[in-house]
Amino acid sequence: MKKSTKAIHTPFSRRDAWDALQIPVYNSMAYEFDDAAYMSDVFAGKVIVPDYSRVLNPTVMHFEERVINLTGAREVSAFNSGMAAISAMLMSVASAGKNIVSSKHMFGNTYLLVTRTLERFGVEPRLVDLCNVSEVERAVDADTCCVFLESVTNPQTEVADTRELAKITKKWGIPLIADTTIIPFTEFDGRKIGLDFQVVSSTKYISGGATSLGGLIIDYGNFPTISERIKKEMVFNLGGYMTPQAAYMQVLGLETLDVRYKRQAQTAKEIAEFLESLPEVMSVGYIGLDSHPNHNLAKELYGDTAGAMVTFDLVDAESCYGFINRLKLIHRATNLFDNRSLAIHPYSTIFVTLSDEERREMDVRPTTVRLSIGLEDVEDLKADLKQAIDSKK
Repeated sequence: MKKSTKAIHTPFSRRDAWDALQIPVYNSMAYEFDDAAYMSDVFAGKVIVPDYSRVLNPTVMHFEERVINLTGAREVSAFNSGMAAISAMLMSVASAGKNIVSSKHMFGNTYLLVTRTLERFGVEPRLVDLCNVSEVERAVDADTCCVFLESVTNPQTEVADTRELAKITKKWGIPLIADTTIIPFTEFDGRKIGLDFQVVSSTKYISGGATSLGGLIIDYGNFPTISERIKKEMVFNLGGYMTPQAAYMQVLGLETLDVRYKRQAQTAKEIAEFLESLPEVMSVGYIGLDSHPNHNLAKELYGDTAGAMVTFDLVDAESCYGFINRLKLIHRATNLFDNRSLAIHPYSTIFVTLSDEERREMDVRPTTVRLSIGLEDVEDLKADLKQAIDSKK
């Protein structure tokens, strides 16, 4: 079956008592066992069935099974947010005295997790240019626990060659981990581009229009010890497991992901081309544009679509504020890949707690606006963008 069909037709692991076509929301916290011996086997992990919904729940398990079916992963673990998934992933590989090789081009909270939180526990951040293979090779050593990157950086829209990075990580026997939120996992094969693990904010495309929070670790099974830590230690001890209500909504979101994403990606490309034609726009960041420096590489790695995040620069921060304030259709809000189009000024919001120097080093500019493109008609979006840019301050 094709992926759009698989998203709908993943069977239940057990037949529903009432033969429901859609997975029920199992709100129960506890589950009955036939006898003490069977109960012991379940708690010991000899039998994989739910024992307590903080660690296993039938609705969440079915959501995970659908993602396995779509990705070919060995395991998938669902968490209650994208940041919870990233935290669990990195804590599964890191320990005091180890280092994480990554980039300064990261989402704000991911950057703070690596450079503040994990560093307090003795994990060294080594932030390099991941597009420079020689620089990465010099940074990796016997104490490196992983190389971590974003498939398309937010908001810089940089793309590093995971195939080249994988050559380095394989040589050292460490995992290559990527946050692949910007382009859905249905559009490419993570294994073929060298990834050992993917982390995804399922809050974004998958939730079906910003209905629920969620995060995923997609595990291709190359590091069994780490896999065990994720499923046992991280889920059991940190308490970040996805709720059944969120899993239900994200199962529904998976069923329409393909049609929604393709519409959003096509619209985003048209919007990027439109913005590129406006004299008031200094530059546009969208990997689907031929003019983007990573366009060909992104196409090789992630396929013909380029996601629904578009960034662009105006002459100064004041112009960005004025533009955002004049929007009439596009919402002033954070999040990505809602059904509604959204606009935000990353410098003064997502990255506002960082110093000017840190933001400069991260290439987060006060002149940049980030757009998340939704499902509105493209001509309506163009009209709103045009009036907001054209209007006098």
